[in-house]
Amino acid sequence: MITTSSALLLIALGASGTLSSPLADPLVAAPAVTPAPSLDNALQKRASCTFSGSNGASSASKSQASCATIVLSNVAVPSGTTLDLSDLEDGTHVIFEGTTTWGYEEWSGPLLQIKGKDIAISGASGSVLDGDGSRWWDGEGSNGGKTKPKFFYAHDLTGSSSITNLNIKDTPVQAVSINGCEGLTVTNMVIDNSAGDSAGGHNTDGFDIGSSSSVTITGAKVYNQDDCVAVNSGTDITFSGGLCSGGHGLSIGSVGGRSDNTVENVVFESSTVTKSVNGIRIKAVEGATGTISGVTYSGITLSDISGYGILIEQNYDGGDLHGDPTSGVPITGLTVKSITGSSGVESSGYNVVIVCGSGACTGWTWSGVTVTGGKKYASCQNVPSVAACV
Repeated sequence: MITTSSALLLIALGASGTLSSPLADPLVAAPAVTPAPSLDNALQKRASCTFSGSNGASSASKSQASCATIVLSNVAVPSGTTLDLSDLEDGTHVIFEGTTTWGYEEWSGPLLQIKGKDIAISGASGSVLDGDGSRWWDGEGSNGGKTKPKFFYAHDLTGSSSITNLNIKDTPVQAVSINGCEGLTVTNMVIDNSAGDSAGGHNTDGFDIGSSSSVTITGAKVYNQDDCVAVNSGTDITFSGGLCSGGHGLSIGSVGGRSDNTVENVVFESSTVTKSVNGIRIKAVEGATGTISGVTYSGITLSDISGYGILIEQNYDGGDLHGDPTSGVPITGLTVKSITGSSGVESSGYNVVIVCGSGACTGWTWSGVTVTGGKKYASCQNVPSVAACV
C-alpha cells in the first residue's frame, strides 16, 4: 500500500533524479542532461526544395547548400548560364522532372554542372534534359564554326555518388564529361543525339572520362556522332550492358599529350556497337608518353561498322593511322575476347587493324574474335603473336 508520504517521496525522486538519505554520498551529482538538437537546424538540413521556370536555375544555385533534396521541375535555364550545382551538401539528392531547357548562346559552357560527395542524381519518369543542339550544329563540332557549349560536367563526384535514369537529348557537342570522380555509378542513362546524323551534329561524344577511378556505367544507350565512350585517363572503369549507335565506338584515348596519360584496368563488356564508324578502338598518340594497361573488351557485338571493326594504333596524331608508330605509350595486358562481328564490317571498311611500335604491345590475350565483312589491312605492324590482322 502506498501512503501519502510515500507518494510524495516518489514524486520528489522523479523530479530530482536523486534520493536524499543519511547513507547517500552528498558529493555525487545528478546525471547531466544533453540538450536536444535545434529543431530549426534539423529542419533546415532536411529541406526538400522544388525549383521551376526561368528563375529555377538561379534559385537552385543560390539555395543548394540548404536543401537535402532538390527537385528541378521544368526548369528553363537562361542563355549563357550554367545550371550550377557544384556546392551541394554531402548526400544531396537531385531530381529532374519534366523538361529542362537552355537558352541559345555561343559559348563554351557547360550547360549543367554537378559536384559533391554521396550525391544521388536521378531523372523522374518521362523527364528529359533537352539541349536542343540543332541550334548550334553546323557539321564542325568543336573544330570550328559556332562556339558550342559542352553539356554536362559530372566532375568531382565522390563517395558513393550515382546518376540514374537521366534522359539527355540533342547536346550541342560533347554530352557527359566525367572527371575527378571516384566511386561513381551511372545507370540506365540515355544520350540521344540521333537527330544530329542528318542535321550536322559532330563531336557529340557520349561519355568522356578522365582522371577518375572506380567508375561504373551500366545499361547506357548512346546515339551520337563521335565516341560512345572515350576513356582518356583513369583506373578501374567499367562500361557494361551498353548500346552504342551512330558514333565512333568504344574507345581508349587518345592517350598521350595530356596532363594525365595513365589508363589502367578498364573493362568494356556485354555491349553492342552498331551503325558506327568504329567498333573497338585504342588510340595512343605518336611521339607521346603514357601507359595503357589491363584493358579488357569482352562480349562485344559489332554490326554495320563502316570504318574499322577493331583498331589499335600507336600512331594517332589527331587522325587515325596518320603517323609512324612509336613506343612511348605501351599497350600491355590487353584482353580482347568473345567479339562477335560476323559480316559486321561493311565491305569498304577494315576488319582488324593493329599498328604497334617496336616492343610496345605485350602481354595480350586474344580469343574468340570473329570480325568479318570488310577488307584486310595491309600495313599492320608489330602485331603480337596471339592476335592477327584479318
